This record gives sequence, C-alpha cells and structure tokens, in this order.
Amino acid sequence: MPVFDYAPAPESRAIANLKPVYRPFINGEFVDGSGEPLKTINPATEEVLAEVGTASASDVDTAVKAARKAYDKTWSTMGGAERAKYLFRIARLIQERSRELAVLESLDNGKPIKESRDSDVPTAAAHFFYHAGWADKLDYAGYGPDPKPLGVAGQIIPWNFPLLMLAWKIAPALATGNTVVLKPAETTPLTALVFAEICQQAELPPGVVNILPGAGDVGSELVNHADINKIAFTGSTDVGKLIQRQVAGTPKRLTLELGGKAANIVFEDAPLDQAIEGIVNGIFFNQGHVCCAGSRLLVQESIADEVMEKLRARVSTLRLGDPLDKNTDIGAINSAEQLSKIKGLVASGDSEGAQRWTSPCALPDKGFFFAPTVFSEVQQSMKIAREEIFGPVLSVLTFRTPEEAVAKANNTPYGLSAGIWTEKGSRILWMANQLRAGVVWANTFNRFDPAAPFGGYQESGFGREGGRTGLEAYLSV
Repeated sequence: MPVFDYAPAPESRAIANLKPVYRPFINGEFVDGSGEPLKTINPATEEVLAEVGTASASDVDTAVKAARKAYDKTWSTMGGAERAKYLFRIARLIQERSRELAVLESLDNGKPIKESRDSDVPTAAAHFFYHAGWADKLDYAGYGPDPKPLGVAGQIIPWNFPLLMLAWKIAPALATGNTVVLKPAETTPLTALVFAEICQQAELPPGVVNILPGAGDVGSELVNHADINKIAFTGSTDVGKLIQRQVAGTPKRLTLELGGKAANIVFEDAPLDQAIEGIVNGIFFNQGHVCCAGSRLLVQESIADEVMEKLRARVSTLRLGDPLDKNTDIGAINSAEQLSKIKGLVASGDSEGAQRWTSPCALPDKGFFFAPTVFSEVQQSMKIAREEIFGPVLSVLTFRTPEEAVAKANNTPYGLSAGIWTEKGSRILWMANQLRAGVVWANTFNRFDPAAPFGGYQESGFGREGGRTGLEAYLSV
C-alpha cells in the first residue's frame, strides 16, 4: 500500500486567547487567590502557558459561603424553567466559543486538536443542552412527588478531560437546583476558568458556580468543609478511597468515578477490520488517558495472530506529534509525572516477560511523548494486566471459550467498562449480563451520550453520571 505524507495543518494557537494570568472565580468575580500561584505548562513543548492563582483554605470557605447564599436566596427557589434558560445559554456560549475552548484545551492538556474540537467541546455543550431539558421536569421523572436539591456540591475533576468532566459535574448539579464549588486539576485549569467567563456572559447569578484552581490540598479542604452537602469526584482510585474515608460518618452524599482496566473482547466471528478500529480507539484515544480505556485486549485464540498482524499495521499509521496539528492522532502525555509512571509500568512488562512492540513513529525532541505500544504474551499476573497504566499501552491476552473470556475480563479489582466484538446478538446479551462493568459496548467502544448513565463497580467507584439516573445523585428523593 502507498504511504501518504501529510503536510502540517496546525490550528492557530492565537485562537485560544491565552492570557498571562488566570485567577480563581468566586461569587461571580475573578479574585486574587491567597494560595501559592502555579504555572501551567504545555506538555507538548514544556513551555509555561500562564500563571494561575490558586485558592487557600480561606478562599474555599469564601466560595462555599457564596454558594450557600446563592443556593438559599436564588438558585434553589428559582423555577426549573428559569434555571433551564441559564443552562441553555451556557450550552450555546460553549458552542460559540468552541474553537477557542478546543485550542486552549489542546494547549493545556496535550490532546490532539481533532479530539478537543470534535469530541470534548461538542459533548460538553450537549450535556448542558440535555440537562437544561430536565430542569423543569423533575417532578415527573419518577423520583417521587417533590424531589429537592441537596444544597452545595463540591466537585473535583481530573486532567484527562478538563472541560468535559466539568460539564458532567456542573450541568446536572445546576439543573437540579444545587450550587457548585469546583476544583479543576492542577495541571489543566485553563478551560475551567474560561468556563467561568461563560458563566458571567450567561449572567448566571453570583455564587451559583465557583471555580478554585489548586493542588490536592484545595480538594481536601473542599471535601472536609462542614457546609458541603455533596462531593462528586473523578480521578484515581487511591484518592477516591481517601475521600470516602474523609466523608464517612458525615451526612455528605458522595459519588466516585475512579480508575479502570477495561477488557475489550474480540471473538473469532467479529468483523475484524471494524474491531481493529475499535481497539485502536479504545486504547489510543486521548493517549490512553481514559479511565474506561480498553487497555486489556482479550482475543479468541484462533484469530490471535491475524488480529496482532492487523493491529500492528494499523497502529503503525497513527501520527504522533504536535497536538495542534489537525493530522495528529497521538498527542502529548499530560505531565512529566504521568510519563514517568507509564515508563515504569512498561519496564515491568519487559521484566516480567511480555513481548513489547512499539510503533516506529518518531518522537519530538521536546515535550512529554510516548509511542503507542502493544504487549503480547501477557499473563494475568503481570502488572501491565492488573494496574491502570493511563497511557497509550495495550496488553493482549487470549482466550478459547466465552466462559474463559468472562473469567479473565472480571479478574480485576476495577469495573468501569468493557467491549464485546461478535456477530451474535445472543452472545452479546449473555456476555453483558456476565461482565462486572458499569458500561458495556457492543461492536463499538468509547461511545458516550448525555442521556446514558456512566459509572462503575468495585474500585472503579459508585454512582452514575448522565441520564435520569445521574440526576438522582444531586437530589433528595
């Protein structure tokens, strides 16, 4: 087959309207945080993008008080149809500023611009549109005669989908009448602070949304604040366990969406070319920085060699490089810390006897990059089969029977997602009932919709986000 060369097609970084300084957002205004300022960097170039003011314990208290006042005086007493107008307004403003948000997300996070542009930002807007539609229908949603908001929600989001995770958290909270204090991830605060500008543009009442950049200490202050009614956290399992211990014994409601080690299961009757695309999307989308990534590939033994040959050929065509180039498939790893973790786990795969194959793509001289990697001859006892790598690394195991596939897929402390590839509908339904995973995709992977609840079992957390089920997490019913 001919190999095509691609001329660079970079998106202009000027579209991001990058500012030298960003500040916390409290009670409808940008204020000087009393925490130690941080510098957020571009992981593709290691350059400093901006200085970001951070919150201290006193700022957390101020923000919670502002959220409580807005809840008591304005937001919880407002009719659902009125609340919906604000959410619709926010959704449209996200759409209007979509190019700016997409470029800023790729600069701050390292993900390819085509993913920010075509996935993250449109889905974030869709969540606000969807939840706006629910705001005046809660009395008829099957929650009982008079569902009530909980109060002030403390929300902590990760660095892998900064704007999208913000939308997952804030949209249902506002639709149900709660107010919000949100802490974005330390390495990716910029789109959250531009979202604060959007709240101002939408003329959202002061205090309804507050955004506090900072490190883990800010999140801890938020979790432990006495006047928070609900904590929603997306992030690592270790931090989720810590939050659960901190919340235990208090009246605070809690939802946790944590790590994953999803099995992507391919049977011998699967449409292989389609399955290969699903495998690639399942693990290399967003550089593998996806909690529901299909990081364990289970292939029926009879087709294992053919799948590996096709997979290596397809992965070899993925283009790694500048996240702002519209041709780029694999962007930068979000931080030096995460890159070091990926390298350490890959080294364990080598030392434990798995066979590593790495894409021959060239790595840029600067930035945090890791070439797409596939391990074969993986055993279930290996670290790369058990631990979440959170990078562009795939572990391949084989199976002979559906029962063996289920046993191997469920042999994990996690339980967030799974994929099944087969032409037999009865097998899909049987497998879906056997797999201990919150989301099971059939002949596809990484498909999301605001109307579909998302969440996991076991060490992948509890509670659901999205859909009617996700709304209930913010209601007293």
